[in-house]
Amino acid sequence: MTTRRSLLAFAIVCLFALCGLAAAEDTGTDKEALAKQIQNPLANLITLPLQMNYNTGVGPDDRTFFNLNVQPVVPFPGEKWNVISRTIIPINSVPVGATGSVFGLGDVNFSLFWSPAKARQLTWGVGPAIVLPTASNPELLGSGKWSVGPTGIVFYSIGEWTMGAIASNVWSVAGDGDRDDVNFFFAQYFVNYNFGHGWAVGTAPIVTADWKADSGNTWTIPWGLQVSKLTHLGSRPVNFLIGYYANSKHPDGAADEQIRLQINFLFPGKT
Repeated sequence: MTTRRSLLAFAIVCLFALCGLAAAEDTGTDKEALAKQIQNPLANLITLPLQMNYNTGVGPDDRTFFNLNVQPVVPFPGEKWNVISRTIIPINSVPVGATGSVFGLGDVNFSLFWSPAKARQLTWGVGPAIVLPTASNPELLGSGKWSVGPTGIVFYSIGEWTMGAIASNVWSVAGDGDRDDVNFFFAQYFVNYNFGHGWAVGTAPIVTADWKADSGNTWTIPWGLQVSKLTHLGSRPVNFLIGYYANSKHPDGAADEQIRLQINFLFPGKT
């Protein structure tokens, strides 16, 4: 517990220190509009989020599973439809036993969304999700399977509020015949309130279900809050985020809690 509190305190100090340093070089960009754009997964905006997740309370030895997700988002605008590519490249440090760990690349998740180009308050996108067996250690860091399935996003904005959800389900179609088949559900709903000057508070828990697991080990259901701040590093707009989530339900041996830190580099006007 002491380690978890130390991690949380360190994360909070880092967030406010970085925001304070960056604010001194603010370029005066319309923060409110850009902050809402960041919260829209279908926005016509190139972004490069680096999301660090400290998952604590793993296994009987109360270990920490560290996950860094590199998540580039690149839109391809069209006259009637936009196509948005979203890639999740996981780099993991998985605890093994009481003191060991395995570090390396996990399975890459790639999604494409077709979304109406003339979006209003309510917009949506649908497309395929593909999981590639890219893990550097397939036994501990990946499924050993190629998996595909549908994915979709809905997004709504009203006043200072933004909200929506992204969901997918993938099934294995090829890969290592000695490994278990994949039937995996992913969903992330989000609600944000924007205070102005780049500040926002909200929630964005990730709910998952492994349909192949035993009934008591199927779901991971977290609850929590996060705070974000849009600012600048030099001339580059950057969004900092810190969140805390507790898993009210999770498989045996999985994490009890998560501290989420994210740095999101934005590239407006580059599409």
